[in-house]
Parts: sequence; C-alpha cells; structure tokens
Amino acid sequence: MTHWTLAARAAKMNPSVIREILKVTEKPGIISLAGGLPSPKTFPVEEFARACEVVLGHDGAAALQYAASEGYAPLREAVAAHLPWDVDPAQVLITTGSQQGLDLVAKVLIDAGSRVLVETPTYLGALQAFTPMEPQVESVASDDEGVRIDELAAQVGSGAGKARFLYVLPNFQNPTGRTMSEARRAALVDQAARLGLPLIEDNPYGDLWFDQPPPAPLAARNPEGCIYLGSFSKVLAPGLRLGYVVAPQAVYPKLLQAKQAADLHTPGFNQRLVAEVLKGGFLERHVPTIRALYKQQRDAMLRALEREMPGLGVHWNSPQGGMFLWLRLPEGLNATTLLPLAVERNVAFVPGAAFYAGQGDERTLRLSFVTSTAAQIDAGIAALAATIRAAA
Repeated sequence: MTHWTLAARAAKMNPSVIREILKVTEKPGIISLAGGLPSPKTFPVEEFARACEVVLGHDGAAALQYAASEGYAPLREAVAAHLPWDVDPAQVLITTGSQQGLDLVAKVLIDAGSRVLVETPTYLGALQAFTPMEPQVESVASDDEGVRIDELAAQVGSGAGKARFLYVLPNFQNPTGRTMSEARRAALVDQAARLGLPLIEDNPYGDLWFDQPPPAPLAARNPEGCIYLGSFSKVLAPGLRLGYVVAPQAVYPKLLQAKQAADLHTPGFNQRLVAEVLKGGFLERHVPTIRALYKQQRDAMLRALEREMPGLGVHWNSPQGGMFLWLRLPEGLNATTLLPLAVERNVAFVPGAAFYAGQGDERTLRLSFVTSTAAQIDAGIAALAATIRAAA
C-alpha cells in the first residue's frame, strides 16, 4: 500500500471557512448573507460575447497560444493607464486573480518563521496564501480608520526578526467594510517609510464606492515602498480569474519568476477578452451601475438592521462602498455557535473569528449585501434577529 508523506507545511493548510459555509447555503430556501460573490446581475455578458467574436476573429490562433508570463501588453497598458498615479506598464504583472498575487508575494517575501503583519481583522484568503510559507503572522491593533500607527511602530521589530511587510486593504475592507481615512493613510505611509517596512496594498473593492471615491492609494504615495494588488473580479466578472500586481523593480523580477513557475502565464484568451471589453472607456460606463446597485442593497440592509435589531445590544457599521457589513453581537453570544441556529431559520452569515490572525473576536460576523434582493435581505435580517433574540 502506497504511503504518502506530506510536507510539514501541508499540515498547516486548512479549508476556507467561508467556502465550507457556502456549502450549507446550497440548501433550498436558505437566504445567504455569507458569500463574498459579486452580484451576477453586474456581469456584462453581452460585452463579452461581442469581445469573443472580435478576439477570435482578429487573431484567434494567438489568443489560444502560449503567451508572455508578464501578461498581454495592451492589458498591462490599460491597467497602468487606469491607476491614479504614474505607473509604467513594465511594472504590471497580470495574475490569475489577485489571489495569485498574494501567493506570489508570499513565495517571494516570506521565509519559514518570518514575521508578517496584518490588520485586525484581515482578509482570510491572504492568511491562507501566506500560511504555506510558514510565517509568524501577527495582528496589528486596528480601529475604524485602519491600522493604529502607534501599535505598528511597536511591532515592526529590527534585525533578523524585523517584519517582512504589512498587508492592508485600505478600501471597503473584507471583512469589515471599513475604509482607511486620508489622515491614517498619510501617517501609515510616512511611518512605514521611516521604519523601512514594505506595504502590500490589496485593493479589489476600491472602485465600488457609493457617494465619493476613497483617498489615494498607499502605492501612489510611495511607489517604491509598496506592492499593489488589483482585480477585475469585482468590476467585470470573477470567473475570468484576472488580477494584477504593480511592483517596484526591486521585487518585480522575482514575482515574475514565481509566476512562471506557478502557471507559465494567466490565460491569454481571457486577457485579450478583457482588453477588448475595456476599449472605449467601458468601465467608466459600467462601474457606476454596480455602485448604484450595491448602494441600494446596502441601504436595504441598514434599514432592516435598524428595524429588527433595536434593544438586542447588536452593533454594526455603515460601509461607504464595497460588499460587506460588520456586525458585533451582544456579550455572551458566539457567532460560530449562532450560525447553525440561524441556518435552522434559513439565514446564513460568516462568523468573524476566522478573519483574525490571532485570537478572534467570537462576537463578530460578516454580512454580504450584494447578492440578495431587498426582500431577501429583509427576511434574512428578521430571521437573524429572531435567532439572536432566542439565543440571548
């Protein structure tokens, strides 16, 4: 009988809590406020159908052939032109979703035992991408404006034990929906530069603002001190698996080599499709329709919470963009324990503890407002309130 000996790092890999929860939501009748999926209503299917004809008709053989690891040149140029600071297309690496960007960053910057800093809480997918490299991941205390600068300075360290980087999502963060303020961004970039601490800026949600755009990216303030990750998943379609990394020359070549080893290149056909769809300022016309829909959905959730939760000791925020809202239960309740009780009432959410690098806050949970109708949101929040009331 064959005996498979797994690498030590494999023991540290765990299934995504969110993807396990999504299996529960496949049960008929469940209102899922759990998923991080964009609304399929926003997918520009007709535009992609037209682009398929153009791409295959113009140079189908090249679209279906192996391609450069850096990415399709016109797409890299489009990415560079779209970003709000001066970016050379040679700094852009097209990735298979921005999740691959996190994986490449981990491979290039983390050794076993390296210290890595993250927000409190942080994106679960980043923790999963970093874990195989066996780092020591540490949470930096954070508030409604993001990482607390005083706490950061105390945790960076020095010498061989110095933190390799700080990973942050400044815009409409997953899971909390919070946005880093202008003052906090300026202070963070200044402090990181002073400490010689690289920043990994992940920005999949930045275009999904509701009333006003967020402040300038961290990378725009110190391009040589930041690696910036972006995605087409939230503004076009996640099934394309198209993201990108913008990196300084000091690390770009190694990220490229890691990319070559991982998958040679991101599918060239998908890259050419997106490059074709982007022509003529399509995003400038399309993204506002996504913002309008998501703002409407957020407002529906806020109204439902205000109607159903008074007197229960529940607290929540009001995100100014993105896809998520963060809720904290009253003392004595545990979101993980509450979930199966909520599912019995046909509503699902994501317990917040999974999003913490250290000890999680068991009273927190994440709600997504983008894939449910207003009626479903009303019913789901009413069922959640009933669950909390019964458990209190």
